[in-house]
Amino acid sequence: MFTVAVRLFIYVETSLHPGTGRGLGGVDLPIQRETVTNYPMVQASSLKGRLRAVMALKNGWDDPSPEIAALFGRAEAGEESGGSFAGAISPGDARLVLFPVRSLRGVFAWTTSRAVLERFRRDLALTGVPPQWRLPEAPANDAVLVGPACGVCAEQNVVLEEFTYLADYGQAELVEAIAGWLGNCAFPPLPEYDPFRERLPRHLVILPDDSFRDFVTYSTEVVTRVRLAPSTKTVHPGALWTEEYLPAESLLYSPVLLRDSASPDRRFSASTVLGVVKQLDGTRTWLGGDETTGRGGVCFRVAEGEVGA
Repeated sequence: MFTVAVRLFIYVETSLHPGTGRGLGGVDLPIQRETVTNYPMVQASSLKGRLRAVMALKNGWDDPSPEIAALFGRAEAGEESGGSFAGAISPGDARLVLFPVRSLRGVFAWTTSRAVLERFRRDLALTGVPPQWRLPEAPANDAVLVGPACGVCAEQNVVLEEFTYLADYGQAELVEAIAGWLGNCAFPPLPEYDPFRERLPRHLVILPDDSFRDFVTYSTEVVTRVRLAPSTKTVHPGALWTEEYLPAESLLYSPVLLRDSASPDRRFSASTVLGVVKQLDGTRTWLGGDETTGRGGVCFRVAEGEVGA
């Protein structure tokens, strides 16, 4: 039984490619997306593999090792291997909460929507520490909600990509409170993030649900890549393709559930497992594909809670 939970936030520092293999549309290598909402995501299995690698590196453990098996489980059956058992760490899918969009003023805005915030509050309630702010009312007439000191507003409008929205200041204090909470509780606890924490209240925009869905569908990065033949310096036959990326400055979150380990070799209590997971706080690592080309740089933020509290 899971008894402890942590909130794991993932801030994207360089373009992220959580791949799905070959796509059926116009992009050869698309990113992972939720089936119903089409929001970008990182599947739990991908996230669990990266957590495993980071924890092994931080603690000097081999992989596999009794410690890694106790934390993440073992699939091999039989007496020689010690039998199979489930792990003590269970991360959920990493879901999107903030998505950067190019802005006419202020360079870019961090965008979200009421539907995203509704689910965000519900998911984090599982950790026992839901956010201490109420949900905003849905924007009316396709307006967008902004804070009192909006840094992306041009007079009464917000221009994102080629779309113009009316800026609604009616819930400005609530938008500022949400931005302040995210900056303090979700952004990495590193001094280089202080300017981003200060910037977020002025650059947070709460979009209508449909507009947010359209931006995360059509405003991701799509890059054409080639592989050259060494002798001719021309494109190698069949080596021209397109890849999709979640842009830098995105923010994702994942509830991670913890319990006592079931390993016969290493008996870790849930509190011991929690101590290992908290080592991730402020850690920079790589997630997704294309690591050798600088893609997938992320930074973690960890906060703890109790399941069902």
